[in-house]
Amino acid sequence: MYINPSLQAKLEDSERMLKALLNNLDGMVYCCLYDAKWTMVFVGNGCKQLTGYDAQSLVSNQDISFEAITFPEDRKRVRKVIGDAISTGRHFSVEYRIVHADGGIRWVLERGCPLYNDAGEVEAIEGFTQDITQRRESEIAAREAEERYRSIFENALEGIYQTSPDGHYLNFNPALARIYGYDSAVDLVLGITDIRKQLYVDPFKRDEFVRLMTAHGQVKNFEALVHRKNGDVIWISENAREVKDRDGKLMFYEGTVEDITDRKNYEQQIEYQATHDALTGLPNRTLLADRLQQYIGMAERYSSKVAVAFIDLDQFKLINDSMGHHAGDELLKIMAARLSECVRDSDTVVRLGGDEFVLLLTGLHKIEDVSEGMQRVLASVADPCLIEGREFVVSCSIGISIYPDDARDTTTLLKYADSAMYKSKQSGRNTFQFYTDELNQRLMERLDMEYRLRQALENDEFLLHYQPKLAFANGEVCGAEALIRWQPAGESMVSPASFIPVAEETGLIEEIGQWVLRTACSRAVELNARLGRELPVAVNVSPRQFRHSGLVGMVRSVLKDSGLNPACLELEITESSLVHDTGSFIKTLHELKALGVKLAIDDFGTGYSSMAYLKDFPVDRLKIDQVFVSRLEAEPSNIAILKAIVALGHSLGMKVIAEGVETAYQQAFLLGIGCDELQGYFFSKPLSTEAFETFLVAGPSR
Repeated sequence: MYINPSLQAKLEDSERMLKALLNNLDGMVYCCLYDAKWTMVFVGNGCKQLTGYDAQSLVSNQDISFEAITFPEDRKRVRKVIGDAISTGRHFSVEYRIVHADGGIRWVLERGCPLYNDAGEVEAIEGFTQDITQRRESEIAAREAEERYRSIFENALEGIYQTSPDGHYLNFNPALARIYGYDSAVDLVLGITDIRKQLYVDPFKRDEFVRLMTAHGQVKNFEALVHRKNGDVIWISENAREVKDRDGKLMFYEGTVEDITDRKNYEQQIEYQATHDALTGLPNRTLLADRLQQYIGMAERYSSKVAVAFIDLDQFKLINDSMGHHAGDELLKIMAARLSECVRDSDTVVRLGGDEFVLLLTGLHKIEDVSEGMQRVLASVADPCLIEGREFVVSCSIGISIYPDDARDTTTLLKYADSAMYKSKQSGRNTFQFYTDELNQRLMERLDMEYRLRQALENDEFLLHYQPKLAFANGEVCGAEALIRWQPAGESMVSPASFIPVAEETGLIEEIGQWVLRTACSRAVELNARLGRELPVAVNVSPRQFRHSGLVGMVRSVLKDSGLNPACLELEITESSLVHDTGSFIKTLHELKALGVKLAIDDFGTGYSSMAYLKDFPVDRLKIDQVFVSRLEAEPSNIAILKAIVALGHSLGMKVIAEGVETAYQQAFLLGIGCDELQGYFFSKPLSTEAFETFLVAGPSR
């Protein structure tokens, strides 16, 4: 047959290109008959690299057949896969192992399709086989690694988790469920839907966790208290990190959880043992400086004081030596309990060692707070102790330093308190001393004042002065305010400003107030009889008196005993009484009003009165505090306040009286705005009983 030379050349070139292509493929091209032995009729040059055999060794199965180098365990599977594909006229693809000429095992991927004759019967198979050993080994390694990870994940003792940034569990291992007390993963998923609210004891811990993650991308040794399913609380430690996608977007957090409850309990036990006295359970010397520094910090923030009180038991050594250490230890435990009962929860009792204790008192504002506390300590310590059937009485010596008055650092405060304690021992024991002479002097004056006040009642050293009141309407005396004075025998008169606060703090004000009321009512009856007319008398009721449940009964009794017309008694109540219990305040006012007495709100405008309550007060008078009157010329802004108080009082049906009127200008102004009454030095200073009676007879000079 004639073939055009040009076409013949093209065909030869194409054949060369095809051979070059087949020979350069990374694998083996083949064609085999579809007979029992799958006899090879063509094998590409890639055969050598793939199998280790020359291509000619496999053609016509001359030296070895391809099926012979197929791994024995894979032959049946390979024939079935290829046979099934050919029977349905499909291409096939199968992965299996072969035995390389060097004895090694290789993984191959074979793809192919059937070739048909003119009769439509399968005559041969052609295909391509390539080495996939590296890929298969990587897959196997990855699968084995995944299985190992899964085993570690499932069997780890630590909890492992993934959570969403908003606090939901995405994935976790069985150990995490066990740590949190859940029976299964499903149980945990259903039980905790919001980590922040349901897991952490302190919900803000989750916020702290997220802040650390945002700042550092991880958290390490993050400790927190969490709830278990049964309500128990345990300590956990977390290590976690952020997981982001390729674009840097946060996907979730992943980390581990360890139950560290036993460790924390042990640490707390060790810390407690290191910071607390084994015998008494009190904080020890180790904790003293730290606790004192904390109190100093609070005092700086709130402008308060801290007291450091050194306490030494006076007779401890004698008891310890004579009765033995067991009795001494028992005594120390009793004293530790007593001292703890003498202080507030916010204070601290420390045992330094031996028979020495330290009290740290915080949140103080005046020296009297300390002295009253120390008196309680002295009394409590001095109570008899029953030890081993015997009764013992001990006392103590106390030294006190004050922050910031004496020093501003812990070391100096402790040293000064220790020094003051020795001063206390030198003073005879069973007492307390302040570090500074000034504080000691103030204390002694305070104690002396209290003692003398008690004696004053017994010795009848109190007397009454009267400050007249003037009615603007007619310019006549319309009453007087009874004021207590203290005149010790052979001494100068003591100012009420000095002794009234002490009386209020000690409770003596109740006895003193009762004396004032009885005396004022009795003398008013006598005075009115001599004058031939009824002149009202006003008596102050202190906040402490007003809160006493027996006030109404006491007033009723005084009125009955004295015979005074209730309408001639006016009780002046300060606004500060209202702050304690408004409901009780109003109830007491109504009960007093029911007795027929007059009621006045004293020092109005400076206390706690609320306009919402004032309308409910059964009050006859509002007394404008002298602070608004005395500064009238210097502070014109008081004009508006005075006008408002007068208008308010009148609108509520009350009379208004101004205190502290000292000038003609003040009197004229008050008259001009409609004030009803006044009292003050411009009209008259407080007068003795005799002088007041003379004043009434002579009449006012202005």
